[in-house]
Amino acid sequence: MISSFFASIGEKFLVLSNILGGITYLFYQITVALIPPKFDLDEFWRNLYKMGVKSVPIIILTAFFTGGIMVIQASVFVKKFGATSLVGWGAGYSVFREVGPILLGLMFSGRVGSNNTAELATMVVTEQIDGLKALAIDPFRYLIVPRVLAMIIMLFLLTIIGTVVAIFGAALFGKFIAGVSYAGFWTSFSQNLHLADLIHGLIKAAIFGFIVSLNSCYFGISVKGGAVGVGKAVNNSVVASALGIVIFDYILTYNIT
Repeated sequence: MISSFFASIGEKFLVLSNILGGITYLFYQITVALIPPKFDLDEFWRNLYKMGVKSVPIIILTAFFTGGIMVIQASVFVKKFGATSLVGWGAGYSVFREVGPILLGLMFSGRVGSNNTAELATMVVTEQIDGLKALAIDPFRYLIVPRVLAMIIMLFLLTIIGTVVAIFGAALFGKFIAGVSYAGFWTSFSQNLHLADLIHGLIKAAIFGFIVSLNSCYFGISVKGGAVGVGKAVNNSVVASALGIVIFDYILTYNIT
């Protein structure tokens, strides 16, 4: 019984080591493909549109109600203690540094990362990537690098859009639910927040985009087992991306704050 327990731990450790090694090697291959930076620009622009522009509606909707939810939860204490002067600061600080990057990163992972994994995994299963190699086309420069760059850039830009929308949502809900005037909200917001707070969140967004891109590409191109394997790859990609976002959020918050 004890031997089977340690065998199970060893097996899980080997699986985890294999995944981490595979992701590290993928990062190395992407770096090599970028020196010099030569990749398919048409594929890059297609992914910018597909991953970024098409994600704007859901990002706006999520961000707007996120700002509102924060104000609704805080309204009880605002009314009880009369802390209306802190609503703008509290909403802006949490959106800039934590809620914005994390929530939008997880949303991005669920929508874009999972779709990217499914596409690449399907290409592997149907031997399309082998076909590219047979035609002397580098799959990394043609498929992987454009997707990685597109995800990093678009999550960064989507976080900016989402942050702005969340602040407006917080101001609107603050007015009608907590009774905080727009002038009071913006005064609290502008006087207590700094550019460093926004930069903090944008750094996180770029890193989260990199995490999502690496995980989604790795699990996509390493798929095994046909259609069932594609489903498992998508599931593993989303879980790994969410775990990576949470872990790196802690690291970045601890070191940058």
